[in-house]
Amino acid sequence: MPSSNSSLFSRLHFGLMRRALYLWARSDCIGDPLAKVAPQPDTPILYVLPGRSLSDLLVLDRECARLGLPRPTLPPGGTLEEDASHFHLTSELPWSGRPDPRKRSPRLLRALTAVELRVTPDVQLVPVSVFWGQSPDVESSPLKLLFAYNWGVGGKLRKFLAILLHGRKIRVSFGEPLSLRQLTAENLGHDRNLRKVNRLLRVHFREQRGAVVGPELAHRATLLKGLMHGPLVRAAIEREAAEENISLERARERAARYANEIASDFTYTIIRFLEVVLSWFWNKLYDGVKVNNLENVQNIAPGKEIIYVPCHRSHIDYLLLSYLLFRNSLTPPHIAAGINLNMPVIGNILRRGGAFFMRRSFRGNQLYTAVFNEYLHLLFSRGFPVEYFIEGGRSRTGRLLDPRTGMLAITLRSYLRSSRRPIVFMPVYIGYERVLEGRTYLGELRGQAKKKESIFDLFRVLSALKLKFGEVTVNFGEPVALTEFLDRHQPAWRLQRGEPEFRPEWLPEVTNRLARTLGGSINAAADANPVNLVALVMLSTRRLALDEATLARTIDTFTRLLRDTPYSPNVTLAPGSGMEQIRHVESMGMIGRQSDALGEILYLDEPQAVLLTWYRNNILHLVALPALIASLFLNNARMNREQIERLVSALYPYLQGELFMHWQDEDLPAVIQRYVDGLIGCGLLLEEGGQIHRPDTASSEFVLLTLLARSIIQMLERFYMVAALLLNNPNGSLTAEQLESLCTVMAQRLSILHGLNAPEFFDKTLFRQFIQRLLDEQVLSPDEEGRLHYLPELEDIAENTARRVLSAEIRLSIRQVARSAG
Repeated sequence: MPSSNSSLFSRLHFGLMRRALYLWARSDCIGDPLAKVAPQPDTPILYVLPGRSLSDLLVLDRECARLGLPRPTLPPGGTLEEDASHFHLTSELPWSGRPDPRKRSPRLLRALTAVELRVTPDVQLVPVSVFWGQSPDVESSPLKLLFAYNWGVGGKLRKFLAILLHGRKIRVSFGEPLSLRQLTAENLGHDRNLRKVNRLLRVHFREQRGAVVGPELAHRATLLKGLMHGPLVRAAIEREAAEENISLERARERAARYANEIASDFTYTIIRFLEVVLSWFWNKLYDGVKVNNLENVQNIAPGKEIIYVPCHRSHIDYLLLSYLLFRNSLTPPHIAAGINLNMPVIGNILRRGGAFFMRRSFRGNQLYTAVFNEYLHLLFSRGFPVEYFIEGGRSRTGRLLDPRTGMLAITLRSYLRSSRRPIVFMPVYIGYERVLEGRTYLGELRGQAKKKESIFDLFRVLSALKLKFGEVTVNFGEPVALTEFLDRHQPAWRLQRGEPEFRPEWLPEVTNRLARTLGGSINAAADANPVNLVALVMLSTRRLALDEATLARTIDTFTRLLRDTPYSPNVTLAPGSGMEQIRHVESMGMIGRQSDALGEILYLDEPQAVLLTWYRNNILHLVALPALIASLFLNNARMNREQIERLVSALYPYLQGELFMHWQDEDLPAVIQRYVDGLIGCGLLLEEGGQIHRPDTASSEFVLLTLLARSIIQMLERFYMVAALLLNNPNGSLTAEQLESLCTVMAQRLSILHGLNAPEFFDKTLFRQFIQRLLDEQVLSPDEEGRLHYLPELEDIAENTARRVLSAEIRLSIRQVARSAG
């Protein structure tokens, strides 16, 4: 081998082979190797490859040369006397290509002995995996049988074909270095130290392969056959036959149809085809796709079962996420998709791209439920990453929707049944400057019925390509480990694990809490793009118009507030000044301009104003708390910090319930004070003599404070409507459904009286959420007939707090309409 011969001829030969390989091959690194591998002057580095492969060594040498890292073919230096800096964890038997695990690497043995005898202080072992393409092996496939390790032609022929077929897509993964000094610190003896090192390296290579390539794929027919033998399905088949009075064979056929309807047919060729098509599509549609915090995924992927939980804003969410993961050398997930997407042609492509289909409701069909649950458990137990949307459907309002907990409950039950692999939820925020379905959402925001998907939507998408769509941002949030979550919220869960159909009493409560946690984590990774910020400011004006200089200054101030007092470390902000962001949004045709002798005015027409509520709602949670603090100073000249904290804390649970804000009650006082300081730092509030006071009402700073406060005024008005209706009716006279209907009618009337062009102002769902939050906080409680009884605290929320944040005109108008409704 060239790596073991330092002669000039061998080096020239190795260099020529590398040049020849890279006439065809193209390689790149996964992640940032320089952040992991930091060479120390007195610590030799030995690179570890999983198996003997000249082509892998050629690729490793090229990447090390490119990165400026020590070369694997050169001596490691220091007191470790070796002629090369690499070894293979396993060797291959001559010609067969079959691994020989019994043969130990002499270089590893010498390095280990040198560290044990203190000949050298330490040696760093850097495991390196070289992936030729990202195609997982397929169980029982003819190609796998032909090129498997147990066939004589497997080794060299398999590698030749890998170079030929996948040489243009080589990925190199550098692992975290292992310190031999630390590994031998327990003085276990040479043989046990050697076994320990080999075991750690084997686990690393196995987990790294699983993260990048994924587990072995079963043929769909094989998978479906195994699914039919699952305990849940077998029990459900017997129950179906007994209850429906049909034969077991007929019940089994029915279960097989369900399984065929559900299961994906993950195909690597389709993934590669979609990569090519989607690369064109993203470049054609968007100016760019920005990805942030991807290292959150790369760090946890090895050895974990990852469940991606993105927000759901567009049909292209799942295509975009799978594309980005695959492009960044991570296994694309199996994706839960609604059965409505299983259309001719499109459905087949999605299924081969990893989609598995689910009906909107399982209620009343125990056999279908059992088949679906068993299928999901099969994915988890095999180690396939999975993706589903906890909102259930796309958000037509731009807000994160109330979670539907069905998939989470199935996941928890599967984990209780068998938890061989740790499950980690990965929240993902996807932000668009222009959403593909914008025209459809505009109609639905105006109250039109939701459209059913059809294959003709594809042609509507193509017709939209002439529009400017700006950028899309994908932010990965903080991972939520299921084991740690259960330990925190249900410490005895390990003692309560049961059979496949086990349903512990605590499951619904813990599932709901997990759903709220994941919602908060998604929102904590939000991106504030120029369209979001322009929408936030413009929709806070009374006439949907503002002079250009004031709009630019407001955007600059809001951006500074979000930067200096960050909502969370994973939130990202738009680059550029306020003026640059205005120009960008104007170039997309999402805001109008009018010039006169006094300057430039930016305005929104009716369709723009309605549609931009969707974009404002994407980031409303980022400014909700400082906006609530600002609203306290619309009717009050000055307050102390204790008053601010008390009033904000009283309203926060209701903001949190609607906007999925992530702070817990115990964190809130410090967060409130931090935002007060942030508003003072931006000049929107002033502090003097222990009192916080607003700027002069004739100042430009007060205008900015007012615009900030008005961003959540409609939300506070909705809260006051619910309370006013309850207080103007006898206690215990209304059910939740009656209250919700009255609130909707009342909001529609007020929107007409006050000229509010905001259909979401009278959205039933938002009233339903607030009523539920009052029930959760036990301010309301239903009796046996479902009639709501309220506590005296409601009056304090309705009058004392509302008087601080709402104008007298609005409060009077709401009370008058409430009295007429009562």
